[in-house]
Amino acid sequence: MGNATSSAISKEILEDLKLSTKFTENEICQWYENFQKQCPTGRITPEEFEQIYERFFPESDAKSYARHVFRSFDTNDDGTLDFKEYIIALHMTSTGKTTRKLEWAFSLFDVDKNGYINKTEVTEICQAIFKLIPKEEQSKLPEDENTPEKRANKLWAYFEKKDNERLAEGEFIKGVIENENAMRLIHYEPMKQ
Repeated sequence: MGNATSSAISKEILEDLKLSTKFTENEICQWYENFQKQCPTGRITPEEFEQIYERFFPESDAKSYARHVFRSFDTNDDGTLDFKEYIIALHMTSTGKTTRKLEWAFSLFDVDKNGYINKTEVTEICQAIFKLIPKEEQSKLPEDENTPEKRANKLWAYFEKKDNERLAEGEFIKGVIENENAMRLIHYEPMKQ
């Protein structure tokens, strides 16, 4: 057997990832090698995933956001991410077609995974997003979105739902596509310096 087999990525996964992401075969293989080095078990735990996020957001507290992202990509609910789930996570959060990205955003906001989003869940994710925003940037936010609650209220308003109603995936995607502001509020983009 030797190392050759365990360190090479399987053809099926490679083909699958080439189809479902914009990454090249080279990029995927490169990541796979790094993945093998960092995660010899072939699985990423929530803690390891948090550390990856902390590198991306050194100025802020990425922990709770990373937890939610992790949950949304742990498709088989086993409490770890395998390589395929990991690459799809990278792809979804970096590039990806708008609809695919919004399907992912929906699963991010669907905290209890019941297929609907309610205002409590929106508030919870807005709190996590807010922690990603460095303090000095928070102070520059518009008056109507400078707290997680205000951000959640503003976002929820685009969907024209009462506070106790819930939102299905199609309604969520439609609401976000039709409102540029909603698109901006569902994630954090660092301010252009």
